Amino acid sequence: MKELSSLSLEEAKVNHQRLAEELRAHDERYYLEDEPTISDAEYDELRRQILELEKRFPELVQPDSPTQTVGATPTKGFGKVQHRVAMLSLDNAFNSKELQEFEIRVRRFLGLTGDEEVAFFAEPKIDGLSASLRYEKGAFIQGATRGDGQVGEDITENLKGVVDLPLKLNANGQDVPDVFEVRGEVYMSDRDFLALNEAQAEIGAKTFANPRNAAAGSLRQLDSSITASRNLRFFAYAWGEVSEVPGKTQSDVLKQFKNWGFSVNDLSRVCSTMADAIGAFKEIEELRASLDYDIDGVVFKVNRLDWQERLGFVSRSPRWAIAHKFPAEKATTVIQDIEIQVGRTGALTPVARLQPVTVGGVVVSNATLHNEEEIERKDIRIGDTVRIQRAGDVIPQVIEVVLDKRPSSSTPFDFPTVCPVCGSHAVKELNAATGKEDVVRRCTGGLICRAQAVERLKHFVSRNALDIDGLGAKQIEAFYEDGLVTQPADIFTLEKRDSAPGNLTRLKNREGFGEKAVSNLFQAIDDRRNIDLDRFIYALGIRHIGQGNARLLARNYLTFDALREALTRTGEDAGKAYLELLGIDGIGEAVADAVREFFNEEKNQEMLDALLDEVSILEFEAPQNDSPIAGKTVVFTGSLELMTRAEMKAKAEGLGAKVSGSISAKTDYLVAGAKAGSKLKKAEGLGVKVLSEQEWVDLIGS
Repeated sequence: MKELSSLSLEEAKVNHQRLAEELRAHDERYYLEDEPTISDAEYDELRRQILELEKRFPELVQPDSPTQTVGATPTKGFGKVQHRVAMLSLDNAFNSKELQEFEIRVRRFLGLTGDEEVAFFAEPKIDGLSASLRYEKGAFIQGATRGDGQVGEDITENLKGVVDLPLKLNANGQDVPDVFEVRGEVYMSDRDFLALNEAQAEIGAKTFANPRNAAAGSLRQLDSSITASRNLRFFAYAWGEVSEVPGKTQSDVLKQFKNWGFSVNDLSRVCSTMADAIGAFKEIEELRASLDYDIDGVVFKVNRLDWQERLGFVSRSPRWAIAHKFPAEKATTVIQDIEIQVGRTGALTPVARLQPVTVGGVVVSNATLHNEEEIERKDIRIGDTVRIQRAGDVIPQVIEVVLDKRPSSSTPFDFPTVCPVCGSHAVKELNAATGKEDVVRRCTGGLICRAQAVERLKHFVSRNALDIDGLGAKQIEAFYEDGLVTQPADIFTLEKRDSAPGNLTRLKNREGFGEKAVSNLFQAIDDRRNIDLDRFIYALGIRHIGQGNARLLARNYLTFDALREALTRTGEDAGKAYLELLGIDGIGEAVADAVREFFNEEKNQEMLDALLDEVSILEFEAPQNDSPIAGKTVVFTGSLELMTRAEMKAKAEGLGAKVSGSISAKTDYLVAGAKAGSKLKKAEGLGVKVLSEQEWVDLIGS
């Protein structure tokens, strides 16, 4: 990729699109398929690149970016728990300069002067499994995993077996809040991990790659007695829903956690300046090897809670916290082969098969090579000795080739120009705006390509989409091969066709499908005939449409009929509909073009017609919010003084409003600061209600 300073906007859009697609693909492999093909370090590097692009070109920022999504949807083994306060992830800093930039962002958002002190609370980043514990009147009543940040798994009984988790808060003669959700990390000590693996090996049972995997596997046991035998432990460091916060700072609350009986990490501390925070990182890094538990970095939080509240959140993470990860661990190995995988969008992704090597105590054997351009840039070849690194995952990043160990018979890797699955041409698409080729080569076979058809069906039934119990990746592959399911509608006609007279391929005759299993599958399919709008949009697998953008479309169009009608208009109305789509804050040209292209493809229309004969799409219901601006569309313009623009927008979205970047007849309020220009004139012409900053603040009660 060219230097950011020399990129044009159109070139940046191409790079942004490529990075977003790579990250989405990796999110699916990690969260939905449990088969990652990329390391934490490599994922962080991709995310770093897309964030740098968005910083240089703010107009590229998309709420649907994979970097703004969290976790994975709960599995079927446990009940589901709706988090009353979302459990988010953290942004990352990779060096001291980025920590300093984090402080600058905090100061800018809050409008602080340079001489006003900003203290940070530093704590080790535990490499375990996040959990939320709900206490009512001091008694532990429910525990849940992070899940996808909105919904987690109910692991209450298993958490009762965690060694140092109090089942009743130690009141010490004081009142405890009526409701308090304590959040933290469940982990396994290195000592207990080694003992567990020894015991597992003795009985021929599964051993674990690292303490984190062991902790996660132990906490998700359906038999809670097994969990209790694994000596799991818990560090408390945050909170969710509370009836009362016991303190004015992060450090105050952590002291109360300790008084209540929780384990709080002794290495945590208050840093009065960012220089002190950077020093704390170095000290904790030096102690890392001597600890009896795994940490992979240090988390820094603005210590004042009133500032945390003002800073608020972006879709994926809090603005008031950041994680600084430790450098990745490295090793050397040999690339034994390079295989090409084909995804649901037709993207050809090269994967290196490595001679297995141990890195940081974990054996790794695969690495993604991203795309054809990456292979050419690093001149990666089969048979090469390469340096790799990993950070908390089993899949490494290829740093460089060791050229002096390259075999004399080595030849450059010949990237295929035909799809290895269906034989169709694989091309680099031409970006109409820039006239340049995309870096990703794609199969042109579309639905005739088995890989794309199967991957799209897998996506349709995946956890964040239809989420059909008993219909996973393996079943989809088998059903597709046998011609039972070749498009989404086939899933919902499966029972009718299965029970047809004379059918010799009935499911209950298949291996692994007894009468009860078949009955359960049909019931699970019927349970999904009424589908939430945002899930349905996401399930369609439209390019660039992940969960965030699916919710954004659902929130703005409310019904699938309205969305489909708007995107299939013709003539002058089509142009108006396209501008309305672009007017949604967070929807850029790449997303708008992809959505419009999808709905105007004849085969997709046929697929939708068949599917809509079988299912009902529920109208989108925004979260209940009694604020006066819930559901309203707001535009900000001019120079704002009472709050920063970022704070204004965050506050509006937090109260349920839709923030748009352009004025239209559908705009409810224009908030006009000083020097408001063309937007103010247009609003007045359309009869849109115009508010001053003070009127806006009075309206929202802030």
